[in-house]
Amino acid sequence: MPESAVPPTPPVPLTALLAREDLALRQIAGPSAEDVVIHWVHTSEMADPYPYLLGGELLLSAGVHIPETVGPDTAHTPDSGSAYFDGYVSRIVAAGGAALGFGVAPVHDTVPEGLIAACAAHGLPLLEVPRRTTFSGVARAVWQLMARARLAELRRVTEAQQALAAAASRPDPVPSVLRQLAQRLGGWAVLYGPEGAEIAGAGREPGGEVRAALARLAQVVRPADGPGERPAPASATDSAAGSHLAAYSLGAGHGFVLGAAAPQRVSGDHTVVSVAAVLLSLLTGEQQSGTGAARSAALVRLLLGAPPEEVAALLGEGPWTVVHARPDGDGTPDPVAASALGAALGSALVDPAGEVVRVLVPAGRAPAPLPGWTLGVSAAVAPHDWPAADTQAARALARARATRSPLLRHSARPSLAGLVPPGEAQAHARALLAPVTAHPALTETLRTWLSLHGSWDRTAVALSVHRNTVRQRVARCATLLETDLDDPDVRMELWFALRHV
Repeated sequence: MPESAVPPTPPVPLTALLAREDLALRQIAGPSAEDVVIHWVHTSEMADPYPYLLGGELLLSAGVHIPETVGPDTAHTPDSGSAYFDGYVSRIVAAGGAALGFGVAPVHDTVPEGLIAACAAHGLPLLEVPRRTTFSGVARAVWQLMARARLAELRRVTEAQQALAAAASRPDPVPSVLRQLAQRLGGWAVLYGPEGAEIAGAGREPGGEVRAALARLAQVVRPADGPGERPAPASATDSAAGSHLAAYSLGAGHGFVLGAAAPQRVSGDHTVVSVAAVLLSLLTGEQQSGTGAARSAALVRLLLGAPPEEVAALLGEGPWTVVHARPDGDGTPDPVAASALGAALGSALVDPAGEVVRVLVPAGRAPAPLPGWTLGVSAAVAPHDWPAADTQAARALARARATRSPLLRHSARPSLAGLVPPGEAQAHARALLAPVTAHPALTETLRTWLSLHGSWDRTAVALSVHRNTVRQRVARCATLLETDLDDPDVRMELWFALRHV
């Protein structure tokens, strides 16, 4: 059946139509209905229905077109009408008809034997439509089954889209997307690099024949090297050893290809794989747009000494928040994971610095918790306060990890500290904390310990050190400051001072 002739609605299995008790259809000839699908229903009493068929139809007929010479009185004669029925059925098969339904009313009381023999010979499923079942009832049942199949397909595609998008925001986005795609297809998904090597794969690995056929199919969609070469298609399909294969070119000519192998082709698979291809294109592609050029220009100007507020216009609308993110577990995020995180937060201004990824996000896009990440978010600030916001996000992340919260925001509400002039507050803080400020580790440990209400375990988690190290550092601070850290008044004064250094 030509691809262009296939309607947008999902096909209906013939077995589903035969299972409808209200129709009472009965297959009396032709191959098993297990592998037959119906794309639409057409009623015709033409002796040659070929010109009126597109393929995939359940053709319904009451036999009005059958000549009287091969009518009911001669239907059981072995040679009677065999040529007529053979020509009639062969034309239906040539047009791509999926099945024939013959009504036993009002013209015929039984299905002609010659028609049964012709359908059996040409491999066309023949259904007997009983007297009480109208052709319009059969057509209505097919449309109902199509509507249900379409709804199920839309629900499946929607759920797959949501699952794939969530996978793309995880710390290991490419493997996560491939795992989710393989699960949705019930098969295997693989990412090929520009040189054709398998970069990552997920799902049930196929046999060697299928694997080799999929690798060859990936070459079909890989962008051509030379400028005069014929453009490669964006996608291609094939089959091998009972598996359905598909390959999709990713990005704008960077050479990455997504391959998929599934045991069966289900309606909606193309849409699901296309969504995965778009996400993987974003994860593997290079951003070379005008926006990317503006960001590069902003970076150059910052390096050359321009103040942040001067280059902020190149980056977009402000104010800004700084997000510090750390993947759950002990892994270090790679650049692809960091890029996916930025995409999930709505910003391409990403700095993957070791175990922590820093993202500069426009304040209008409020970050939300992301699976697989722990986030610390600063207050919304103008460009000249970016360094302070970076510190706020780092402290919020430390508290989030210590309290096992997926996301914590810096609180910017007014406090009593605002009643003290900033200059006086800073002078008092420097004098009070002078004994420990020469030791950054002690200062940060004291700050974190006080922010977590003196919890040794949470402070150890936040600083990624042993709890005994925390105890030793806090004891050292108490000695240097010559004060009792169990006194709440002392803790309050130290916390005030730490917020102004």
